Amino acid sequence: MGVGVRPSGRRGRLGRVDLQNARVLVTGATGGLGRPTVARLAAAGARLALTARDEARLAELAGSLGNEPPLVVPADLTLPDQPQAVVDAAVEHLGALDVVVHLAGASGFASVGTEDDDALDELLLIDYLAPVRLLRAALPALRETKGTALVVTAVLAEGPVAGMAAYGAAKAALSSYVGAAAKELRRSGVRVVDARPPHTETGLADRPLTGTAPKLPHGKHPDDVAARLVQALVDDEREVPSTAF
Repeated sequence: MGVGVRPSGRRGRLGRVDLQNARVLVTGATGGLGRPTVARLAAAGARLALTARDEARLAELAGSLGNEPPLVVPADLTLPDQPQAVVDAAVEHLGALDVVVHLAGASGFASVGTEDDDALDELLLIDYLAPVRLLRAALPALRETKGTALVVTAVLAEGPVAGMAAYGAAKAALSSYVGAAAKELRRSGVRVVDARPPHTETGLADRPLTGTAPKLPHGKHPDDVAARLVQALVDDEREVPSTAF
């Protein structure tokens, strides 16, 4: 589907990307950062496929959008087959895939040596393995459109924090993978963006898989972070470190 003389979701003059009619898959769509990001993408004219675990919340979010109703795909991305199933559903519905925005994640807090095995496994599944599998599943479609994958990691990927060793390690692993993917895939025309927002008031720290969050300074407003993420897409940025928010 085209806009003017260039395809939707593709780079135009001065490296800018037009989101009008871009075909976009968003994970973690119903979360504290997902909702404002989805709203901004919809306002920009993107055609959307949305995924999260809660089907009712997905339906409510879809009903709140004023443009073309998005595809909603309830899924648990920690299950090995679900990332591929979500991507397949998005491509079938949208016809192609120009952009993937990965926002799903989980938090966990524990002192070194006290981590619970189940929580360790869950953190790695949600914060590392699931997005890696999602990117792997989306690559064929993104190669076709020379599209973009924007993966939200975290400021934790930029340096270790006491009380968050396992949580930070999972985020750092994802950031390392995304950074390497960006270098490898550049020649094929696929842009991979590592976005590392600072602490944001999404409520995620209040729902940890384990432990209790330490006292944190007041974080960024989710709508401000969402605006910055969408700006990074439009401006064809390659990395969004914490200092850029």
